Amino acid sequence: MKSKILKCMIVASALAFINCSDDAGTSPNIVNPQASELSSSSAVVGGGLDLSSAVVGEPTLPASSGSVNGGAAQQGQNDPWSDPCVASSLPDACGPGTNPLPTSSAAAQNPASSADIANPTSAGNVVPVDTVPTARSSSEAAVPASSSATVASSSSEATSSATVASSSSEAAKGIFLAESKEEEKDLLKVVYKTNTGWDRGGILAYPEKLSDTQKHGIVVWGPGGGTEPGAYEGMIRRLASHGFVVIALKESPGDASQAIKALDWMDQQNKDSGSPLFGKLDMNVVGCSGHSMGGLESEQAVIKDKRVLTAFLNNSGDWNGAGANKVATDRSIAILFGEVGMEKDNAKNDYNNAGVKAPACLIEMTGGPRNNSEGGYGHGSGSWDGMAATVAWMRWHLGGETERKADFVGTSGKYIDASIVGKQGKWKTQCKNF
Repeated sequence: MKSKILKCMIVASALAFINCSDDAGTSPNIVNPQASELSSSSAVVGGGLDLSSAVVGEPTLPASSGSVNGGAAQQGQNDPWSDPCVASSLPDACGPGTNPLPTSSAAAQNPASSADIANPTSAGNVVPVDTVPTARSSSEAAVPASSSATVASSSSEATSSATVASSSSEAAKGIFLAESKEEEKDLLKVVYKTNTGWDRGGILAYPEKLSDTQKHGIVVWGPGGGTEPGAYEGMIRRLASHGFVVIALKESPGDASQAIKALDWMDQQNKDSGSPLFGKLDMNVVGCSGHSMGGLESEQAVIKDKRVLTAFLNNSGDWNGAGANKVATDRSIAILFGEVGMEKDNAKNDYNNAGVKAPACLIEMTGGPRNNSEGGYGHGSGSWDGMAATVAWMRWHLGGETERKADFVGTSGKYIDASIVGKQGKWKTQCKNF
């Protein structure tokens, strides 16, 4: 009898041990509800997800979401705007149906894959599928013949130019610009290449037909922290369609290191007889722009790299209000913010620093949609609904269209107190040192 009891006790103990082991191995962690939507190589910092499988520096977005923020931490950045629900202002950032890009243009809404980004008229321009499912709308695609946008012919490209340099771009000597001046539209067909640049992680876009008689100015675009450059395809294409050669960075650490490497790579392309950009670029006519952390990258680039003539910060601003005051007086800077954007105080502090001596503008987007997660123009406003301002600024400061000064500087003008063309709300701008 004792032996039977002993055997029962041993069996019971074994069963208890097995059950305890199973519980320990399957004990659920408290994770972000988005975890089920993520691939094994993606991560949401601060959302409770295990980061051990994350690919450092290469955040992967969930198939059903426009953005997973927090990648800044993976990249060694300290992005104060890393909240996964707000910072990127992309669709479904907080789960399906949330944050539906109230501050984005219709251009950022089309969920088509980037496999159909390739320009159909450009031989061999096949674009691999991006991890960012936000693609252009038809209004920002290669411009069809029936589009209201103007597609310049080779003859117009040969004659279209801006001959007068702005105060911040005296080196600009007639770079090529699209003949039409409507910054609210895409004007020229463009070549759009992904997985390129010095680190094979950037995007390169330029007019399909490059000028044979004039050089092209360059715009460096910096993405927000943890957001892939493909999320800004509408902005990238818009700038390129106006005649600029655009290099979008893989990531924006906010210290100009990536922007400078990108410009060095562009210089190599300009000197490489095997590159389509061979001899086409004016390396002394460069502007930098970007969103959030990309804005900080742009600001530091205009401070640190003499090739950069101007910076346009979208929904950004130095955290300590001590960035714009370091911009040289022969350069220029613009800082755009949304009326309820988390970047608002940084933008104002940066512009209002008494040490700012360079020509500078502070641009606010007001009267945005109230039926969204931010209740007005927020942290993503500049890169989507406000993209025309970036284009106009670059045409002024790189292309020398000095008549555009009246749009930004003064008491009344297109970007001073007028309605935002094609959107709701108004611009509210102040400038100094012009």
